[in-house]
Amino acid sequence: MAFNLKQEAKKPERLTGGHRMCAGCGAPVVVRGILRALNEEDHAVVSCATGCLEVSTFIYPYSAWTDSFIHSAFENSAATVSGAEAAYVAMKRKGKLPQGETKFIAFGGDGGTYDIGIQSLSGAMERGHNMLYVCYDNGAYMNTGIQRSSATPKYADTTTSPAGKVVPGKPQSRKDLTMIMVNHNIPYVAQTSPLGSKKGGLKDLHEKAQKALYTPGPAFINALAPCPRGWRYDTPRLLELCDLAVDTCFWPLYEVVDGVYHITYFPKEKLPVEAYLKPQGRFRHLFKAGNEHLIENIQKEVDDRWAMLLKLADNA
Repeated sequence: MAFNLKQEAKKPERLTGGHRMCAGCGAPVVVRGILRALNEEDHAVVSCATGCLEVSTFIYPYSAWTDSFIHSAFENSAATVSGAEAAYVAMKRKGKLPQGETKFIAFGGDGGTYDIGIQSLSGAMERGHNMLYVCYDNGAYMNTGIQRSSATPKYADTTTSPAGKVVPGKPQSRKDLTMIMVNHNIPYVAQTSPLGSKKGGLKDLHEKAQKALYTPGPAFINALAPCPRGWRYDTPRLLELCDLAVDTCFWPLYEVVDGVYHITYFPKEKLPVEAYLKPQGRFRHLFKAGNEHLIENIQKEVDDRWAMLLKLADNA
């Protein structure tokens, strides 16, 4: 179904206002975009790994979630949802549940997805549960003090990979979790981001969420979710940073349906990666004299990954 902004705006909010997420945070924008893709008559069971999203939207006895909500531990959001989905299937088979559609969604940050939760995520996907796992990727353990994760980009300054005279930030490249999930051979995998209005706003996010939710079987979405505290940018620049991430191909937008790659956004003009790095305080040290080679190193990595994606895509 094509994205219709006016129609989608009329849907009731499933993540209500009044939550405690930071101004300029990408995570609630991602979550609202995902939940708006649900049909109004459908119910959802949502599990949330411990992290920024959970601690800011569910402070007992208050909840910003209008659907059924389960607070999972850091490492087992996917296992929790897969168990709930299995129980639902069994009860429906026995006629113990009324007719209607219930969707099962797990949310986790990159710490709870790339690292601590990857074994439960991998298991849930391999078993083939009819569920959607959404990673809101902000590139570090933001909730506990901005420590590096395996999603943290190369040379980013974090509290556990501080940029200094000896080491210029995190020395390792970030893990490509989207590709890892593709290799689980599941029906639907996508990489997306909220964007500014000139690039379609939530269109890419909404359409991929709708496909993921209504494709039978396991699905995974990796969504870029900038963090103003960890990335150190001015809060109004949230969507500008998302636009720069896709225009530099640092965060390409694509989907993989039954193993077939399809790029969903081609930059009209591919920008140099420094356009994305410069507005972020975590990369400030890269722009000091003598560090030009570090930016060149990041640019090569971005170019290599984009070239590989172009070879894989059916529409490149």
